[in-house]
Amino acid sequence: MYNKTEKNVPADGLAGLRQYWKTDAISGLIVFLLALPLSLGIAKASDFPPLMGLITAIIGGIAASFLAGSKLTIKGPAAGLIVIVAGAVADFGGGETGWKLALGAIVVAGVVQVLFGLFKLGKLADFFPLSAIHGMLAAIGIIIISKQFPVLLDVDPAMAKGKGPLELLASIPEFIAHLDWKATMIGIASLVIMLGWPLLKTSFLSKIPAPLVVLLVAIPAELMMDFQHTEPAYALVHLGNLLDNIHVNVDFSGMARTGTFIKYVIMFALVGTLESLLTVKAIDMLDPCRRKSDANRDLLAVGFGNIVAGILGGLPMISEVARSSSNVNNGAKTRWANFFHGLFMLIFVLLATRYIEMIPNTALAAMLITVGIKLAHPKEFIHIFNIGKEQLAIFLITIFFTLYEDLLVGIAAGILLKIVFHLINGAPLKALFKAPVSVSFEDMNYLVEVDKAAVFTNYMGLKNVLEAVPQGMNLTIDLSKTRLVDHSVLENLHHFEHDYIAAGGSVSIVGFDGHQPLSDHKLAARKKSGKLPS
Repeated sequence: MYNKTEKNVPADGLAGLRQYWKTDAISGLIVFLLALPLSLGIAKASDFPPLMGLITAIIGGIAASFLAGSKLTIKGPAAGLIVIVAGAVADFGGGETGWKLALGAIVVAGVVQVLFGLFKLGKLADFFPLSAIHGMLAAIGIIIISKQFPVLLDVDPAMAKGKGPLELLASIPEFIAHLDWKATMIGIASLVIMLGWPLLKTSFLSKIPAPLVVLLVAIPAELMMDFQHTEPAYALVHLGNLLDNIHVNVDFSGMARTGTFIKYVIMFALVGTLESLLTVKAIDMLDPCRRKSDANRDLLAVGFGNIVAGILGGLPMISEVARSSSNVNNGAKTRWANFFHGLFMLIFVLLATRYIEMIPNTALAAMLITVGIKLAHPKEFIHIFNIGKEQLAIFLITIFFTLYEDLLVGIAAGILLKIVFHLINGAPLKALFKAPVSVSFEDMNYLVEVDKAAVFTNYMGLKNVLEAVPQGMNLTIDLSKTRLVDHSVLENLHHFEHDYIAAGGSVSIVGFDGHQPLSDHKLAARKKSGKLPS
């Protein structure tokens, strides 16, 4: 395992390219094979032209990689934004008009993300309770499944048009009654491959991306059944020529609809930023070199990528977790792996469009349904319940309001309920957003004491204090004077402890003798009863 102090930490820039170009090119190729069908499927599910998903992946690889503050994340379109993108297209009028007006909101959201980076708001994810974030992601998973189920069965798109997620789920019997058996067979086979392939124990086979296996099965099956002549036009992907479609597509006249425009700018910027920051944090944990990413610089890269992609007609991008994890697992060493993934995408789109147009849409739907299942897996519900019943309530409320209304309302409902629980559990109102924190030190020993409460709404202040402690110290975090320490803070402290120790210091989190955990989970919220020490 690498250590940050060792000389074999990969160099950045051209030196890293010279040193690791073969390793990064191989990883970039494998990630490209994973990203190609997913980018097509995400674009189609978002009511964007399928080609625009590939344009975003190309920009995310070739352009954004040079600005990125993280070395191993892959930039590209994300399934987690499908709900917002499709909603924007519909609310702006649908079709080509809706697509171009939605691009205006994407470009402005990109500018907002650049400002987030410039004003060093990379800590933004720490403000949101983890149970609400997981609830938002689970709701997105349910919505993806509901929207892709009729595509999996290759029913006429008119049957699903205009229906919300709850209506789509209620219409499943109707969709089944009108399924196209030939296309559905390919869809079901693709779904079985997507769900079953990760369970294979053979190391060689497990390194082949499941989406690539789906294409190797679905395309020959489609050719055998002659979809071009026997199936309706909506059964296959229609791409078009890249060079004919590269021009300014954005339309800012949607600003005239002030409320709708602002709503989608906020959702694109907020959800895209949260997903990107969470991915950066997760990939830092997987990086064998234990490099610490610059979250603010990464937001600059994502924002810049979204401005360019939005102008040209592409989907919004994030640092995407599945592709980034694959990048790490395939041995990537530097940011050049992301570049190669974008380069291979560009070459393939220029030279092999006709092969892409052989892909059945039911196969793409199977890939997206698999993403939805991962986001809304029953294990997520069980995991949240094990952390605490109050966490499950926040998780479920976020899901309900997201499905019933939209993501903004869902995340706001989750945050509001979390604050209510904090007040019920004794957190002082005046400490909700700023808790007193004191720092003392002697030689190599630092003591950080937190008073009143340590909860998600005031964690950014505590984090600023912790990050100001020099590396390599013996750090003690004393929470004995708090009335309440919530799960989000404990998990964030756990990540801080991991990073600080990896950099050569030591961390002790103390002061829980008088606290009662709200569940048996090791990171459950902890509440103190009785009088606080003076």
